Amino acid sequence: MEQFNEIQQKAKLIRKWALISTTEAGSGHPTSCLSAADLTAVLFDKYFSYDLANPLNLYNDRFVLSKGHAAPLLYTLFGMAGAYPLEELKTLRKFGSRFEGHPVPKFAYTEAATGSLGQGLSVGAGLAWLAKRENLPYKTFVLTGDGELAEGQVWEAANFAAHENLDNLVAILDINRLAQSQETMFGHDIEKYVNRFQSFGFEVIAIDGHDLAQIDKAFDSATKNANGKPHAIIAKTFKGKGISFLENKDGWHGKPLKKDELQKALAELGDVDDNLKFKLKKAGQTKLPPNAFEEIKVDLSFDKNKEYATREVFGDVLVKLGEKNKEIYVLDADVKNSTFTETFQKVFANRFGECYIAEQNMVSVAAGLSRLGKIPFVATFAAFFTRAADQIRMARVSEASIKFVGSHVGVSIGEDGPSQMGLEDIALFGAIPDAVILQPSDAVSTSKLVPHMVAHKGFSYMRTLRSKTAVLYNDADEFPIGGSKILMQSDNDELTIAATGITVSEAIKASDELKKEGINVRVVDCYSISPIDKDTLTRCLRETKRKILITVEDHYEHGGMGDFAATAVAGVNGRVIKMAVTKISQSGTKDQLLDDAGISASHIVATAKQMVGELAVEMS
Repeated sequence: MEQFNEIQQKAKLIRKWALISTTEAGSGHPTSCLSAADLTAVLFDKYFSYDLANPLNLYNDRFVLSKGHAAPLLYTLFGMAGAYPLEELKTLRKFGSRFEGHPVPKFAYTEAATGSLGQGLSVGAGLAWLAKRENLPYKTFVLTGDGELAEGQVWEAANFAAHENLDNLVAILDINRLAQSQETMFGHDIEKYVNRFQSFGFEVIAIDGHDLAQIDKAFDSATKNANGKPHAIIAKTFKGKGISFLENKDGWHGKPLKKDELQKALAELGDVDDNLKFKLKKAGQTKLPPNAFEEIKVDLSFDKNKEYATREVFGDVLVKLGEKNKEIYVLDADVKNSTFTETFQKVFANRFGECYIAEQNMVSVAAGLSRLGKIPFVATFAAFFTRAADQIRMARVSEASIKFVGSHVGVSIGEDGPSQMGLEDIALFGAIPDAVILQPSDAVSTSKLVPHMVAHKGFSYMRTLRSKTAVLYNDADEFPIGGSKILMQSDNDELTIAATGITVSEAIKASDELKKEGINVRVVDCYSISPIDKDTLTRCLRETKRKILITVEDHYEHGGMGDFAATAVAGVNGRVIKMAVTKISQSGTKDQLLDDAGISASHIVATAKQMVGELAVEMS
């Protein structure tokens, strides 16, 4: 062990600053840091290649702290590597500090925001998969806790990693036995973890996570053995290791030491040199991700005598974009022949990832791709994005730029029935700060909006339709994010109907019917739901006789386009009437279900006539 004396001292230094920083903060998870100190000391001292000046260098190894509550461990590791003085760790959890309670992008060396447990292995798999696809030499190391191994997403990620032969991925499993409120599911029964990871196709090494020689041997094997299998280092550790009154003791999760307890703990550690440093291995070279967020013109022409499904047009546009932007990647969840991402796969197989029916893993893999400058499109049925709501939330905290595309939206999908209908998706993405939400109504608007998604840095979500719709626009028309299109208007419009997606054609039918009865209405296509076109909606409300805005959408009322529109015109003299789906639907034809939901042309006509009639009575 003499050869590891210095690493042992560095592990003590990690423990020291995990304790000091959490006591200074008055909160945090020091014992979760202590269990992994030896593992990470060996990793950073001997095996981790990294260019501190360029965290996004494509030749850097990647380290994902899946057990995000052990953030002081991460911060101490990079501090000891020379990124900043260790004294700065005393700002842990303070307002404005880069050292937040769990890692976020404010800390430049974090690969993803973590802390919602179970997601780190998926992010790491995304990083490792990208290295395989682009022949990059870096390794990806993911430190997980044992408590989070109860999360199903971990096993989605394990499936994906083994299937994709990610032998450049090393999962470091910190099996310290104790979770937040009790012992973990399997405690220290290491064999159970070995069996599970072996059954998923991992190369497994079980070690004493505090024996530096065993740790060193495990990393040496995992970083040299490229046999097509991802690696799992299953380390038996003890929570609170190194401090006698904390080690393997229940009841200390998420509890910092008091000042007197800290002094007692530091005395146990003994004198430790604060100047000890990790001399990280140098990255092979420096190559930074390009800025891929560029506006690309797509030349597609559509026959006005034909109808097109927006989901099919999306697939065609994606191929055109992929020809010009090599940073676009596409991920699928076994619905590529319904979302039409298979069109992209046929042309750019190396930039297409089949994640199978594992939406949570798919979203977090996309977050990994985004970290290194890729523009991932993630496509599935809109309804199934709700399965990955937390992963979407955490990807946004990670400041990922992901392009989500949800097909089969609304009751208009027809015979498949309510389990397949995306009716909550606008509300889901609308709750995410700064997320762009788009819903084209025809082929032209689809072809113009997908390129805007690529150019937009950040989250964007597009709803696409199963059924075919008529071509409403000319090929030269433009559709900027935040805009809308007025399709029907006159100098004596009674009110405004704002529609989106499939309901645009219903609103046009309703307008034609109302006109026969001497009632003129304005029809607006709100293709951009967030941001919504506040100026146009406000102007329409003011210019129409009845000062009424009727919103119509194939989505549940709460959190839908109607809510965005109502917020936009709040404070303007007038009234907003929301027409949306208000009940669980059933199987049937598109027209039957739109009518049953109360959002068909006949219902729009009835609502408009009622509003005009009511106001006429009031005015008389």
